[in-house]
Amino acid sequence: MSSTVSVDSAEPPAAAVAGSRSWHRAFGDLRQGWRQRSLWGYLGWQDIKQRYRRSVLGPLWISISMGVLAVGLGILYAALFNSDYEKFLPYVATGLLIWNFISGCMLEGSEVFIANEGLIRFLPAPLSLHVFRLVWRQTLFFLHNLAIWLILIIIFPQPISWTLALAIPAFVLLMVNGFWIAIVAGVIATRFRDIPPIIASVVQLVFYLTPIVWDYGTLANNPNPHVAERARLAELNPVMHYLEILREPLLGEAIVWRHWIVAGAITVVGWAMALLVLRNYRSRVAYWV
Repeated sequence: MSSTVSVDSAEPPAAAVAGSRSWHRAFGDLRQGWRQRSLWGYLGWQDIKQRYRRSVLGPLWISISMGVLAVGLGILYAALFNSDYEKFLPYVATGLLIWNFISGCMLEGSEVFIANEGLIRFLPAPLSLHVFRLVWRQTLFFLHNLAIWLILIIIFPQPISWTLALAIPAFVLLMVNGFWIAIVAGVIATRFRDIPPIIASVVQLVFYLTPIVWDYGTLANNPNPHVAERARLAELNPVMHYLEILREPLLGEAIVWRHWIVAGAITVVGWAMALLVLRNYRSRVAYWV
């Protein structure tokens, strides 16, 4: 007589999980993901092509939609704050450009493994491959939108200097942070499906708390001490520091190294957390999705 054993498919065997919890396998996952860069590079580009399939302008819509939003918000908030359009439009456009990359990593990062459920279940590939694909796709969006910044810089010349070179390491730092955010949020969200809508709500709130459509420097130097004190509370927002390390060189503003120090410290802590999550739970993701 044959007998069947009921196994809870939501949880992996304890022995398999225990054997997979090692730093060697966690770092090995990252190495294997990087070695397959030809695959995730191709997939990331195909994601963009599929989104604009049968469109006349194709990926140009990325820049067009970004440009319309930047110009519209720039004109509106410049009028509200009585600011100079020549300085405020590039300020808002650059802020939105950077914010789209950061928010994209947070929003899509929370669903990076859920969205790739089929590939994770049936394709023997490292988890980091899906994160590399996400960050690469967001990088392509950023490069498309960079055209808006270039157009506004030409129309409204800014005091660009040698500090523009700092934009490259600043963006690399943003990519590195987008990677650990996607790992942590993605793994947790596969176990607790309430995480993605929570993150979406938080991202909306953070947008208004971050100096994107309002000028932090103007409010922080306000003659009214109460207004200035409240404006400086924005320093408690981590996203502000990542925004400024890239916006300052893109607009030729003076570099405030405090933002770099804060961003660097968060990067170290974030990656420590990501490696810990990858070490302990990477083997469970295939069972949770």
